[in-house]
Amino acid sequence: MNTEPIGVFDSGVGGLSVLREIRSLMPGEDIIYFGDQGHVPYGPRAMGQIQDFSEGIAQFLLKQRAKIIVVACNTASAAALTYLRQTFPEVPFVGMEPAVKPAAEKTQTGKVGVLATPATFQGALYASVVERFANGVELFQNTCNGLVQQIETGDLNSEKTRQILRNALQPMLENNIDTVVLGCTHYPFVIPLVEEIVGEKVRVIDPAPAVARQVKRLLETRGMINETGGILRFVTSGEAAALKSSLNILLGINSEVETIIWKNDLEIVA
Repeated sequence: MNTEPIGVFDSGVGGLSVLREIRSLMPGEDIIYFGDQGHVPYGPRAMGQIQDFSEGIAQFLLKQRAKIIVVACNTASAAALTYLRQTFPEVPFVGMEPAVKPAAEKTQTGKVGVLATPATFQGALYASVVERFANGVELFQNTCNGLVQQIETGDLNSEKTRQILRNALQPMLENNIDTVVLGCTHYPFVIPLVEEIVGEKVRVIDPAPAVARQVKRLLETRGMINETGGILRFVTSGEAAALKSSLNILLGINSEVETIIWKNDLEIVA
């Protein structure tokens, strides 16, 4: 199975921030990326519906012979990661966990900002992370309403995008935060803007590199590392042209994009 692809999925283009780190760490791996842009954004949706989407996508990726599946979406991880592991026990899954632990370990002021979607904040995964690691740390949360859609359209530096981030971050800065956790895989694509707003004294934590390292550890443990591949395949449930444009803007990649159709919330017509 070492030559089979790594499966990566997200509600849209956010998971490309994780794909970027996996590719940097393991350039010999084939990767199939699924962007569920027909359903983006996941954040405001019901947890049960996100779970259904995630199961359908996992089924699709397994039909493409994925050897490991990366849930490169904080919202889908919150809604479905435990369920996916129970439903497909033979498959290793890696999900996104808000990086509250490293933030709590590194903060000097004891005040940390967390940017994530409503579904992530409402999920048991986030609550568990906060309970285990945020003792003695004050968390300031914001859902950055509209930011996912801005990044989906490649609008990384407009006044509207800046205003969304200013509205989220300024109250946190007034409360003396010294660390910002990016709890959505879309948000690393606006790190330069976040850093511009918060200044050099505030640390910004992107969890994607740690996720890539975990993928590598799991593959090494199973003897499934591939050093002879490197093929990237992109699939969307939205418009192929939109994902193709995003690949160029966000990663500098010029690639063909395949389109699939949802039959219902659980089934994909390839």
